[in-house]
Amino acid sequence: MEPSSQSSRLCSLFATFFRIGLFTFGGGYAMIPIIEAEVVDKHKWIDKTQFLDLIAVAQTCPGVFAVNISTFIGYKLRKTAGAFACAMGAALPSLLIILAVAMFFRQFQDVPWVASMFAGIRPAVVALLAVPTWNLARRADITFLTCWIPILSALLIWGLGVNPVYIIIAAGLGGFVYGQYIRPTE
Repeated sequence: MEPSSQSSRLCSLFATFFRIGLFTFGGGYAMIPIIEAEVVDKHKWIDKTQFLDLIAVAQTCPGVFAVNISTFIGYKLRKTAGAFACAMGAALPSLLIILAVAMFFRQFQDVPWVASMFAGIRPAVVALLAVPTWNLARRADITFLTCWIPILSALLIWGLGVNPVYIIIAAGLGGFVYGQYIRPTE
């Protein structure tokens, strides 16, 4: 690939993730449908299966989910330069917004309409998180027979305060045992 074409693609990756980061509220999980729409549906940079796999990997890594998923997508497309461009594109809008809010929030935090605005945003953020969770569950082939796994996991974490790391380890071991010893061979 020619250097100008390479830099053009990197600019496109940066701009796409900058736009996603700039106009998405609710954190990384709220970004999932928007990232999918841009990366899978619009640009067709990766397919749905690859996207789901990258989400799974990004969730297992420490750090900010949105930066993780953007880094993995960028690396898949353009190696280290792509990873850097996508990660910067995803992270920079939040950094700029947080800096602006930090500079001016103290002046406005006691203004009633500002407090009301933030109170109105909270329920919308819950919906933004619920939609990708539902879509991920459908794509992960969670059926009536396997729906007990995420329900039990959520109850253990939320109700009993079990560390999520233990849940992930137990689920991984359970999947290994099922795949190796229980599932009928085809």
